[in-house]
Parts: sequence; structure tokens; C-alpha cells
Amino acid sequence: MLRIYLLSSFLFIALSCSNETKNVILSDIAFSQDDTGYKKQDSIQKYSRIKKEIKELKKYISSNKKYNSEMIFLIDMKIPSQKYRFFIYDLKNDSIQRESLVSHGSGSVISNSDSLCFSNIPESHQSSLGKYKIGNDYIGNFGKSYKLHGLDSTNSNAFKRYIVLHKYFCVPNREQLFPICTSLGCPMVSEVFFKVLENIIDSSEKPILLKIYY
Repeated sequence: MLRIYLLSSFLFIALSCSNETKNVILSDIAFSQDDTGYKKQDSIQKYSRIKKEIKELKKYISSNKKYNSEMIFLIDMKIPSQKYRFFIYDLKNDSIQRESLVSHGSGSVISNSDSLCFSNIPESHQSSLGKYKIGNDYIGNFGKSYKLHGLDSTNSNAFKRYIVLHKYFCVPNREQLFPICTSLGCPMVSEVFFKVLENIIDSSEKPILLKIYY
């Protein structure tokens, strides 16, 4: 009987705590975090940044009819690499269709810091911020890859730097506890997610835009 009583008491306390968490989560959101240490407040800021980028990109696409007006790719470099930060965004329905992990350049890593640095300089091995047109595919060192054409002053050297969208085995399919592998500046995704991107890019009649922001 004592064991049953203790078990019942434990369940009551557990359920009470669970309900309490649901009630206070909005006020506690800045201090809450998931298993990877990513704060809930960061999640709110993530969607705020996406909303801002989408608003600007819609204006850009409306004045540049040559680009796909229904689908766009976003990479938020503010988000740690172990978290989903590559977004396939449906402009028509204003919704995120898929999200996944993506690498940044090894040169973008700052020692003893969670921040990143960016560059448009060849051989810097840094990621470059800005809008990209996803160009033709080709077969290279990483198999099928897509050439990227920088559309801003911050990434104008992307093509000659051989910054491309490609897959690599070291990029996991799921979120994890620690930062993932880095690239030489390319947005590098998992082999599984690359197939998803491949289907979208190859079936699009117009070039798709990719925006990398921070």
C-alpha cells in the first residue's frame, strides 16, 4: 500500500509540474532550452528573422521575374550548426516545408566564441552572406553539386571561389549536441537532404534563390 501511495503521489506531482510548465512557458521562455542547449527565446528570434528575410525577398522576386516565386531556400547562420538552420520555404503558402542541418566554412569559426565571421575573399574558407542564384548542376569531387552565383557585394566572388551547394557524408540528418563538420565555405548538407533539394531544383522551371543571413 505504501508503494502504491508513493507512486500515486509521484505521478500527481509530475503531472502538476507538467501542467505548471505549460502555463508559465511563455514567461519562462528566455530560460528554457532543449537537449542541445538551444533556448526557446532563440527559436522565437529565428522565426522573426525568417519573417524579415521573406518580406525582403518577396520584394526582390517581384521585381526580378526570372526567379522562382513559389519556393526559396534560407540559411540562418545565427543558429548553431548542430540545429536545423537550412529552410525550404514555400512562398505561396508562407510556410517552412522542410528544415535541415548545413555546414559553414571552417574559416568562419572564431576561437573561443559562438559567433561566426564571414568573407567574400578567395581562399578565406569563410561562408559568405547574401543572396545566391542556384545555377547549373555538375559532377565534381562531391558528386552532383550546384553552382552558386552571388548576387550581392558580400558574395560576388562565390562563383570563382567555387562556392557550391553540395552534399557530404559528415553532415548528419538529425540535430545533435555538438557542432557539425565544417566546409571550405560551401553550404554543405547531408546526402538525404540533398536529394530533397535536388528534386526541387531540377523540377523548377526558373532558378531558385538561396539566402544566407546572420
